Amino acid sequence: MTDIRWKPSVTVAAVAEHEGRYLLIEEHTAEGLKLNNPAGHLDPGESPLQAVVRECLEETACEFVPLALLGVYLSRFVRESSEARPAEDVTYLRIAYAGRVGLPDAGRALDTGIVRRLWLTPDEVRASAARHRSPLVLRCIEDHLAGRRYPLDAVDADASVYAPRPLS
Repeated sequence: MTDIRWKPSVTVAAVAEHEGRYLLIEEHTAEGLKLNNPAGHLDPGESPLQAVVRECLEETACEFVPLALLGVYLSRFVRESSEARPAEDVTYLRIAYAGRVGLPDAGRALDTGIVRRLWLTPDEVRASAARHRSPLVLRCIEDHLAGRRYPLDAVDADASVYAPRPLS
């Protein structure tokens, strides 16, 4: 019997609010143009905190300053196969942070596939739910609106993340 280990995909997300509006990005996906929180995958050798700062900068050209852990979320994405691509069944573990962003760096290009930054009111975010890349887009904003906040040090990265021991 083979031992197949389930490996969720770890992602991070930035939730930034300014004057009652939330920062989202509009991006090209296999399902068309979608809205998302600035978010992306955790890369080897970085902490979730480092990843969320990097991802927000890449996707919005804005520096993100995390102020609190918003939450840890699980979601599942299932895509049927087509002639163009195989079926997918991916579970995402999202670590979301609340924080603030600075002004965009006008000289910095947005990441490939990102069309633009948007600042939407909560009602506009709710009304656009059919265009969200994930159900977690709205869930994270609703949790932010509800006042959910945890200390940043609730998620820790051991030093081994940055300098792993070689496999021998």
